[in-house]
Amino acid sequence: MISSILRRMLAVAGVALLASAPVHAAQQYVNILTGGTSGVYYPMGVALSQIYSKVMPDAKVSVQSTKASAENLNLLQAGRGELAFALGDTVSDAWKGNAEAGFKTPLKKLRAVAGIYPNYIQIVASAESGIKTLADLKGKRISVGAPKSGTELNARAILKAAGLTYDDFAKVEYLPFGESVELMKNRQLDATLQSAGLGVSSLRDLSTSIKMVVVPIPQDVVLKVGDPAYQSGVIPANTYEGQTTAVPTAYVQNFLVTREGVSEDTVYKMTKGLFENLDHLKSAHAAAKSIRLKGAVTSLPLPLHPGALKYYREVGVMK
Repeated sequence: MISSILRRMLAVAGVALLASAPVHAAQQYVNILTGGTSGVYYPMGVALSQIYSKVMPDAKVSVQSTKASAENLNLLQAGRGELAFALGDTVSDAWKGNAEAGFKTPLKKLRAVAGIYPNYIQIVASAESGIKTLADLKGKRISVGAPKSGTELNARAILKAAGLTYDDFAKVEYLPFGESVELMKNRQLDATLQSAGLGVSSLRDLSTSIKMVVVPIPQDVVLKVGDPAYQSGVIPANTYEGQTTAVPTAYVQNFLVTREGVSEDTVYKMTKGLFENLDHLKSAHAAAKSIRLKGAVTSLPLPLHPGALKYYREVGVMK
């Protein structure tokens, strides 16, 4: 009898203790998907992680180096990241489900956060290769970026518009920026195509190591791509050592992308943290100087995430 009463008292006490115990929220994760460490996405992602660690002190913020745009979007769709850098044409391909670009089905969980800075399609060759024009690339050795990365998709589009295919080259390598540059330094490659912000570290490194030529991409070639994501632009003189004149090229806008399932509050804080700390991003890479609040919602290839929309309404960019 006593033991029965005691058991009931202990059970009641146990329920009371559980009821009074503090409830801990599930751990919040913010994994930022970037690109190779020698590109622009990675240092920019590191800078964002530093911002987010301050504005979301309870979140576990991390940065992941990847093969960039296409891989980032597939990882987002699979729920293996909360924020990703990606090129606009690749984002559009992902949303539509372009199998040739690496998307077997449409990635409908993706949501836009912001348009950020343009990626300039920069083709550089060693001076000793004799390459001065796109036509001169024929029969040469080139690296076009990691397979189905944003850079490689840009390479396919630009080379096709210039009347070239991969079969026209003596050798095609699918390598990240840093590895491509090392092969050029060692005279194992004649040229590399790199889609990145102006002043990307890999090409700055190359320009201080060998004499290089920035190959122009004329406006008529850009128009032949037939994709509005590709626009004509200019690589200003002295962007790289030894480059004394401005060079025409193409550019594609970059975007920050998230997914369904990331909370409105988290995406709101990520968007606000981005635009209220642009000076920190600019200190990480000069490409951030092109980020403008007014341009954040221009020509979005995806629906906006509600958290980003909340911020843009708050600051008057959207109604």
